[in-house]
Amino acid sequence: MPAVGVLTLELRFEESHSLKDKRHFIQSLKDRLRRHHNVSVSEIDFQDLWQHALLAAVTVSPSRQYAAQVLEAVESEVASQVGGSLVNAVVEWLA
Repeated sequence: MPAVGVLTLELRFEESHSLKDKRHFIQSLKDRLRRHHNVSVSEIDFQDLWQHALLAAVTVSPSRQYAAQVLEAVESEVASQVGGSLVNAVVEWLA
């Protein structure tokens, strides 16, 4: 049975002054995560708020251990990119 892991990341952007600023940063972050970690990434809430974002990164793997390693690497990269702007990170398993 494959493992499906979902990493939910809550971000705050105190320095953002518009939706355009936020969307530019979020798009860049999503592209980087897709490229480096081969995960699916989507902004799942707060699309109309310019200082708040909720992202989900999803991976599917035959091994739950490998999926967990991928999601930990994603969380580490986001934390290194956004610093204190990462408010919360939660991993959930669907299978």
